[in-house]
Amino acid sequence: MKRFILYVALAVVATLPGVIVRLTGMHVATISAMAIFFAAILGAGFLLSWGAEAAEQHVSRGLAVAVLALITVLPEYAVDIYFSYQAGIHPGSQYVGFAAANMTGANRLLVGTGWPLIVLLFWWRSGKRGVQLYPQNSAEIVFLALSSVYAFVIVVKDRIDVLDTLSLLAIFAAYVWRVGRMPTNDDDEGEIEIGPAAVLETLPKQQQYAAIAALALFAAFVIIVTAEPFAESLIAGSRLFGINEFLVIQWVAPLAGESPEIIIAILFTLALRPTIALGALISDKINQWTLLVGMIPLAFSLGAGKIGSLPLDLRQQEEFFLTAAQSLFGLALLVCLRLSLKSAFALVGLFLLQFSLAFYFRNDESRTVIVLTYLAWLYLALAVGIFIWNYRCLIARFQTGIFAARSTR
Repeated sequence: MKRFILYVALAVVATLPGVIVRLTGMHVATISAMAIFFAAILGAGFLLSWGAEAAEQHVSRGLAVAVLALITVLPEYAVDIYFSYQAGIHPGSQYVGFAAANMTGANRLLVGTGWPLIVLLFWWRSGKRGVQLYPQNSAEIVFLALSSVYAFVIVVKDRIDVLDTLSLLAIFAAYVWRVGRMPTNDDDEGEIEIGPAAVLETLPKQQQYAAIAALALFAAFVIIVTAEPFAESLIAGSRLFGINEFLVIQWVAPLAGESPEIIIAILFTLALRPTIALGALISDKINQWTLLVGMIPLAFSLGAGKIGSLPLDLRQQEEFFLTAAQSLFGLALLVCLRLSLKSAFALVGLFLLQFSLAFYFRNDESRTVIVLTYLAWLYLALAVGIFIWNYRCLIARFQTGIFAARSTR
């Protein structure tokens, strides 16, 4: 219990400077503002993740997926929704690009670093050269495939509109329904949580509920209060240091939202439960590809005061294309329910390549678009080749993920 109190206290302390600066209107230097608000978002993310893990034990699996999906990625949602809302108020401004940048960066960061990190850590910890998923994870793979394929529709249209919102929310709703019907793996019964969430499970139920509610409400308050100044501090900081604003929004902003989920996955991996860790990050990817993308047109329309769509210029179109192609490549590597060490190196290697090239050509928009296009087609070619090679696994995933009979638990 003492350790739980210490962890929560540290997370709360990390959030307080940002909340105080925001509520008092205190002026701080740009560098200080970036650090203060980054810490606030990060601390709130940890509080949400701990509360969400503990809450998962008290609701049905389908409901847990739906509600906890919204909770654990709230930091990312808040920042991207802010940019999308501002894009609606200021059409044609830099905020239009920032909304797409934050979303594509979060998606590519998760697949390019989060997934392979689990495999690499498990290899280091156990000596095993891959992470095996459960047959039940077929549902995640199928619905991530559906949302990834749908992303190419957005690329062709050059915009994200309310129709996309309805389609992506429908995919997410179907995913929640299907996951709720999937059989529970025996290894998950009586599953022991990691860190503060494990301590919460030892409390009486009433105290658990109170603690979970307190963590969630305080964290949500912090995120709502600090999302705007955090986003604006990143813009101001990039201008101060002469760094490309788009790249800062694309890669620095998602770090605050992704870090808690990835760190918790790391803890599961170090406890030799890598399947749970990788499964959680795959689910997180589905949340981003459906809910996060689907919320963008709604926030944009709210800012504009009318139903509208977020336009994608040539750069944003290629960023979206690359993100969708990377998703298909990641799925191809998972289609046989195993992410091997070689696959992990492929994911992180290609991610570092795209990141390095984007940074190298950061001041040459036309060259950047060309590079992104080539990389996207490389991802697609590799994905198609792997799907063809493993076509039997692909068929099995769809049969298990969609058509398997409901479990009697």
